[in-house]
Amino acid sequence: MLWAFLAFCLLSLNAQAQIDTLREYVLGPGDVLKVTVYQNADLTLETRVSEAGTISYPLLNSVKVGGLSVTAAEKLIADGLRNGNFLKSPQVNVAVVQVRGHQASVLGLVNKPGRYPIEVAGLKLSDLVAMAGGVATGGSEIVTLVGTRDGKAFRQEVDLPSLFSGQAKSDDPVVLNGDVIYVDRVPTFYIYGEVLRGGQLRLERGMTVRQALAAGGGVTQRGTQKGMKLHRKDAAGDVKILDATLEMPVLPNDVIYVKESLF
Repeated sequence: MLWAFLAFCLLSLNAQAQIDTLREYVLGPGDVLKVTVYQNADLTLETRVSEAGTISYPLLNSVKVGGLSVTAAEKLIADGLRNGNFLKSPQVNVAVVQVRGHQASVLGLVNKPGRYPIEVAGLKLSDLVAMAGGVATGGSEIVTLVGTRDGKAFRQEVDLPSLFSGQAKSDDPVVLNGDVIYVDRVPTFYIYGEVLRGGQLRLERGMTVRQALAAGGGVTQRGTQKGMKLHRKDAAGDVKILDATLEMPVLPNDVIYVKESLF
């Protein structure tokens, strides 16, 4: 019985949190609203927010609700009815019936790229990636979110797998209107020379030269792990040739060359 009671309390808290989140949703053009006033059925109205962010409401004519939260819109309408001496103590409820005003884009290597509505406040990046069908084959596990926060350009990289492993280096950010989520191609490296499967290969997280050799099928009978060279571009774009050790980390676009044994 105790577990059942605790589960009920948890569900109640989650439901309340969802209600609070919905009430903080910021209204925008295209949203469909249902406005009701307690014990005044004639003031019930279902309407769409115009491109100018306004709705036409009985007794008040044009009401600017765009950019307001649901709670603020309720107060604005209630104040208008009270200050206009139409009702003494109006109790106004605004419900978002259909969301069309807020959208974000998911681009790059996802299964269903495009623009998606933000139907509730607090929508997470991982939720929107899931709506886009998830990361497509060849897509990176590092997802980039760009947008605007407090009037300034905003950019954040999110490691998707780490969000669910409990070792996340960053939170699962909330997506706002106008944000763009971009999934780049998975990073790669190149290996050639005396390996069984040379060419462009997928760069795994934390990969070393030893693991890169294994990904290339290993060294051929004519090859040797001695004297391997690693070609890497620096910040200025210049290529540096390094002596490759087996435990050296491999970076995106590195080129590993495996020499032929002299004996």
